[in-house]
Amino acid sequence: MSGDVAIDMPTDLRITRLTVDIPSSYRPVPPREEQSAPKWRSPEFVFYGIIFVLVVPIMVWIPVTLSSPSHPNYDLYKRKLSPGWLFGRRVDNSDLQYRSFRNNIPTLAILVAAYIGLKAACLRVAKSIRIATNAARFYFLLIFTLCMVLGLHGASILKILVLLTLNYAIAKTCKDSRFGPFLTWVFNIAVLFANETCDGYRFANLHPSLAALDSIDGIYPRWHVSFNITTLRLISFNMDYYWACRRTGSINVEGVLTEKQRTTPHPLAEYTYKHYIAYALYPPLYIAGPIITFNDFIWQLRRPLSISWRSIIGYAGRFLACLLTMEFILHFMYVVAIKDTKAWSGDSAAELSMIGFWNLIVVWLKLLIPWRFFRLWALADGIDPPENMVRCMANNYAALGFWRSWHRSFNLWIVRYIYIPLGGTHNALFTTVLIFTFVALWHDLSFRLLAWGWLVSLFILPEIAANYLLPPSKFGGHWWYRHVCAIGAAFSILMMMAANLVGFVIGTDGVAYMLQQLVRTSEGLRFLAAVGACLFIAAQVMFEYREEEKRQGIYRRC
Repeated sequence: MSGDVAIDMPTDLRITRLTVDIPSSYRPVPPREEQSAPKWRSPEFVFYGIIFVLVVPIMVWIPVTLSSPSHPNYDLYKRKLSPGWLFGRRVDNSDLQYRSFRNNIPTLAILVAAYIGLKAACLRVAKSIRIATNAARFYFLLIFTLCMVLGLHGASILKILVLLTLNYAIAKTCKDSRFGPFLTWVFNIAVLFANETCDGYRFANLHPSLAALDSIDGIYPRWHVSFNITTLRLISFNMDYYWACRRTGSINVEGVLTEKQRTTPHPLAEYTYKHYIAYALYPPLYIAGPIITFNDFIWQLRRPLSISWRSIIGYAGRFLACLLTMEFILHFMYVVAIKDTKAWSGDSAAELSMIGFWNLIVVWLKLLIPWRFFRLWALADGIDPPENMVRCMANNYAALGFWRSWHRSFNLWIVRYIYIPLGGTHNALFTTVLIFTFVALWHDLSFRLLAWGWLVSLFILPEIAANYLLPPSKFGGHWWYRHVCAIGAAFSILMMMAANLVGFVIGTDGVAYMLQQLVRTSEGLRFLAAVGACLFIAAQVMFEYREEEKRQGIYRRC
């Protein structure tokens, strides 16, 4: 852009390695003359770097100080802390969702080792008696799947299989009828509500003669909690089968398939009950995802991908780095306990904002870590599901881009099964509100998440309007355009943080309290002004980071 002073540097800067690879995002590297000049060493970005060096340590220091035993509010939340293992510190293991994963990491590791070991032994035996590898792999998968679900949920496996069978019957009965999608959605949404309302249906409530089955509850009796994820797979199977039934002509897909090509329909003979069960209850992805479409899953079973152990080990390294990062945060920043006990009396505007910010970081990590664990298991099994968390939570400036990179597999699922069927960009406003309402209710039947869904829908509108009024194709060459976009990005970041604090951290009351403390005092207003300036700088760095990706042929659309 004119007006930017930039010193040329090699375009193979490896800073983009910090973001997880998504093979489908790669394009041919554009010619050098079409690339924007790197700005990393320009005076402008040197200044931004200085601000980063000064501000980021303060952002870390504030929550660490609030977590000191000498802090006046420490006694209000110390009961939430548990014995830790790092440097004699206690650990904030008070988040129920993450605690259930963290405390069971050894058990899950044993389960993964058993799966991989038994599979290897099974394939070795199959080879010795000349059974086809793919057939042996599939039947091992099917048997292990049923055994694992039985161990997890005990007799409730019967409830799961009944629901799966009813959904399968809808697909097979309706075939290419338009009633198929309608009944599929009605049935699965009704199941979500019924599961929540009936708390998983006790056998005794279904019929007194079945009461004895309630005592066979397995390791994790609350099967209906993880069934939300399973519901997405049930819809995927039915919709993929419906589209396969309506497809005309032969299906001929050759060579190594890309992620997008693996959504291509199969011959109808592949949409069998055994494939359906193996897909819906696939062990590595059963508990938490990521979500993979039925078509994609079966393509990978039919044509196993070549996933190198080097890439698997590299991904395991990423997982361990994230896990250790979370451990350091939980040992040195007790922001979850502070949030849960509302132990923020007397805290300054900066301290309140950092409690909110680091709670969002914890939310990001507590989702990212299990998702990467289970995706790592799937990769070791030869299945490549979508990466759920593409970017760091703090490396997002646009609402639409954020939702493409946050729970990406769910986003791809929504685009395929809701957004496009409802008209996509032709009905953008309607579909956006409907989608986020569905997403909120799918997560939890609560007003807090409904408020989150509607806030997100509302906050997306300014971005859509800005893209329409100031398209980069028309104004991108002007010197001022990048700076105007950075101002808009700063506001977008603030709105996204507010929405996610409402939905996943402190609710509407907590956000209202924080806003009051920020806008009712001169200190709070000065702090907001400083935050706006810092977010403006952060947005500029994020813009350049994405430009660096483009110089390497990476287009992540987020």
